[in-house]
Parts: sequence; C-alpha cells; structure tokens
Amino acid sequence: MATPIQNPTNQLHETEPRWFAVHTRSKSEKFVQRMLSKKGIHAWLPIQKLMRKYTRSTRMVEKPLINCYIFVKIVKADYVPVLETENVAGFVKFAKDLFAIPEAEIEILRRITLETDLEVEAVPGKFTEGDTVEISAGNLLGMRGRIVKVEGKRKMQVELSQLGYTLLISVDIAFLENTTRPVE
Repeated sequence: MATPIQNPTNQLHETEPRWFAVHTRSKSEKFVQRMLSKKGIHAWLPIQKLMRKYTRSTRMVEKPLINCYIFVKIVKADYVPVLETENVAGFVKFAKDLFAIPEAEIEILRRITLETDLEVEAVPGKFTEGDTVEISAGNLLGMRGRIVKVEGKRKMQVELSQLGYTLLISVDIAFLENTTRPVE
C-alpha cells in the first residue's frame, strides 16, 4: 500500500508580512542584511556587543547572536528575491516545511540583544526536560524558559522552539523564579 504524499507546509502569506529565518554563508550576515535592505526587504540581524580583551587592549566587538542566520519579515512576493541575494544559502526549514517565527520570539531576541552585560551563545538543539523558570529582573524580565543545564551559579539555557536553536544565557540564579506555568 502506497503512502500518501504530504504537501509541505508553507506559512508565507500574500499580504501579511511574517518573520522567517534565512541561512547565510559563513561570516556574511552583515553583507546579506545590507543587500536585502537595498532590495527594500525588511531584514534584521541580531547583534551582540561584547568586550574582548586582547594582549594590549580591550575592545568592544559586534558579532551576530546566531552565526549564519538573519531574519526577514516578508510576504510571499519577497521569497524569490531573498533567495536570489548573494550569500543566501536558503530559508531555514523543518523537514520541508517553511514556518513563520512568532513575533514573540523575535521580541525575545531583541530583548536579549539590548542587554549589554549578557553574553549569549546559540547552540543547535532542542531540550525538553528541566524546571520551568521566569526571569524576575533586568531587560529580560518576564522571559520564561526551561533550565536544562546549570553550570555553577549563573548558566541557564532558554529554548526558542521555532528557531530550532537553544540560547545559552548567563543569568544570576537570584533573578530566577520557579513557575508551574508551561513554556509556550
């Protein structure tokens, strides 16, 4: 008996702009953002500013929050122009499905990039076990997630399920509250 062919999900909309993640070639995120902006496409690259100590100096450096990712807010007509942009490897898909990223997850990324004392590392993967917590102070106030790994007193991993990435965020345990509300 033959298995029925399932059509891939595509959440592009004709008139309503939605957020999608775009995979870029290595170290070309800023270039892709400039090229998309020149095409009139709304592109956002989450950047974190970090202090780096070198042998003879200390400098503020800017680096992408998630390597090889940029986010675009597009309608269906913008899909092909994004793909035709130099150094774009393609849209981030799950299986063959193209899912829009909820505005709430984009807002979390914006809040993370505004926090100047926060060093964040993005790692591939999904996590399902651990305590549900809510951050009770700072720019990330109200952000909820699951603790999947505690290293010393300051490391918490927060899951953003639509991205397929987990953000490793250093948060002081004093700023965490246990909650029984599920993470959405």
